Amino acid sequence: MAADLATIPLTRIDGKPDTLADHAGKVLLVVNVASKCGLTPQYEGLEKLYKQYAAQGFEVLGFPANDFGAQEPGSHEEITEFCSLNYGVSFPLYAKADVTGPDKQPLYVALTAAVPAKQGPAEEFRERLRGYGMTPTEDPEVLWNFEKFLVGRDGKVVARFAPATTPEDPELVGAIEAALAG
Repeated sequence: MAADLATIPLTRIDGKPDTLADHAGKVLLVVNVASKCGLTPQYEGLEKLYKQYAAQGFEVLGFPANDFGAQEPGSHEEITEFCSLNYGVSFPLYAKADVTGPDKQPLYVALTAAVPAKQGPAEEFRERLRGYGMTPTEDPEVLWNFEKFLVGRDGKVVARFAPATTPEDPELVGAIEAALAG
């Protein structure tokens, strides 16, 4: 595990402390999530990926954030209940925290610095946001909910995917399989 990522203190949604070192040797898909977003149905695909590849050493780590359109307004208890009841989420969820701007949590500072540009339909997504009268972020900032960072077994960020890249996207699945094989 890359020392810079591995030692960043994290807090699980239930308040328990964690670090990425606790997931050493696994391939991780780190995703900023939200309950009231048009992309929220991606929870279903993320859970399927988690179940499909968990036995091979794969984990999805969900980081609720209220950065975009106030689409994650709930308390930790409400987020946990929503994810469980609506999508059967069993992958780890973490305490709600910023993923953009001056108060960005240290994990996201490190992730965005490691891979500043995202793969996938980022520009198309920015244009959609502009069409709604919004000003989208620019790289290296996280663009929106459900942006995905793939971390290899060695703890290094190997890929970053735009929010509209679905969990079923062949490019994402291929990257996960390559990281698991590597």
